[in-house]
Amino acid sequence: MATSPRYPGLERELSVGELARRSGIAVSAIHFYEAQGLIRSWRTAGNQRRYPRHILRRIAVIKVAQRIGVPLATIRDALRQLPSDRTPTRKDWTRLSAAWEKNLSERIDKLTRLRDSLSECIGCGCLSLAVCPLRNPMDALSEQGPGPQLLEPSRKRRKR
Repeated sequence: MATSPRYPGLERELSVGELARRSGIAVSAIHFYEAQGLIRSWRTAGNQRRYPRHILRRIAVIKVAQRIGVPLATIRDALRQLPSDRTPTRKDWTRLSAAWEKNLSERIDKLTRLRDSLSECIGCGCLSLAVCPLRNPMDALSEQGPGPQLLEPSRKRRKR
C-alpha cells in the first residue's frame, strides 16, 4: 500500500476489508455501493481493490441518507455533484441535506397523518369500509362492488 508523503507510515488507501471494518458495513455492501456507482475503487497490480480514505466519509453520507429514507438513486445523483477526489465537506453536506429536507418533511407529514388516522380503522379489518380514510377515501371502491375489493384482486370487477 502507498504511504502518505505528509504522514510517513500512514496508509492512504484502504483495502475492502479495512474499509468494511472502519465504516461498519459489510464487504458485500461496499461491493454493492460500488456496483451502484456510489463509490469508486482502483485496482492494484494484483487486482485487489483499493479505496481512498475519503470514501469513509462518503459511506457515512450514504448511511445517513439511507437511514432517513433517501433512495439510492437520489443519493448517487447527489454524490455525483461532489468532487470525487476529496472528502465531502460540511458545506457539501449542508447542500446535500438541504436538497433532501423538503422530501423528508413531506414524508414525515404523511406518516404523521397516517399515524393519526390509524385508530379510525383498527376495528375494520378489511380496509374497505366507506369511512376508511386510508384505503378508500370518499368511498371510491364502492363503485367496484360490495365487499373487500382490495383483498380480493382476482374477483371480477363490476363495470359501470
